[in-house]
Formats: sequence, C-alpha cells, structure tokens
Amino acid sequence: MDITIHQAYLPQTDPDAALAFYRDTLGFEVRNDVEYQGLHWLTVGPPGQPDTSIVLTPPAADPGITEDERKVIAEMMAKGTYAGINLATSNLDEAFEKVQAGTAGEVVQEPTEQPWGVRDAAFRDPSGNMIRIFESK
Repeated sequence: MDITIHQAYLPQTDPDAALAFYRDTLGFEVRNDVEYQGLHWLTVGPPGQPDTSIVLTPPAADPGITEDERKVIAEMMAKGTYAGINLATSNLDEAFEKVQAGTAGEVVQEPTEQPWGVRDAAFRDPSGNMIRIFESK
C-alpha cells in the first residue's frame, strides 16, 4: 500500500493575515485561492513538495456546525488549543529568526532541546493555530 499525506486542514479567520504568515513568513507557495459564498479558502505548501499542502479554511465552512459549536471553536482558536501542525527544517535557528521577524506569528517557545530528543520551537499563526517547527538532521 502506498499512502502519503496530501492535505491537512487548519482553520483561518483572516485570509490576508494567513497568506502573510504562510507565504511571506514561512515561504510556502500558494496552490489555490478560492472565494465562495463569502468564504475564503487558501491552499499553501512547501516549495519542492507539490503533493503536500495545507488548506487554510474558514472555521464556519462546515454547514453541520451549530452556532454554539462555532463559538467554542472561536474560543479554542483564540487560545491556540483548536488546531496545529508540526513542520520540520534543517536550520531551526534561521527559521525561528524569520518567523520572529515577521509580523504575523506569535512566539510561544524559542528553540529548545526537548527531553525526548528533538530540538523545536513553537509559534501561533494569526488565527491561533499552534505551529511547531522541529529541527531535522
């Protein structure tokens, strides 16, 4: 069996801020930019990995979500506890400096040697999603 990760979904509440973070700060390519019925989706991905993407989606896009659930999702996003993704880079210090210098991300943890054997840093994107960047060897 041959299975790969094709897309992961993260909610975004401001497509312009999401674009600034993922494209301008992280250097991802924009793969798709769709507006439909007042909602805005962005698909981004790392250069050189055309088959792997992150879909930045409006959290209210699912018609099965109730208004109470939308409120809970908004509260969790604001705290950074709703969604997240782990990324990897060969130069964590350089990536950290670039994200820290950008205007769209919030530093949660500076580069740290973790007791389980990885070195990583953590940020929240403009919508509150937790973004952890691991140093790959």
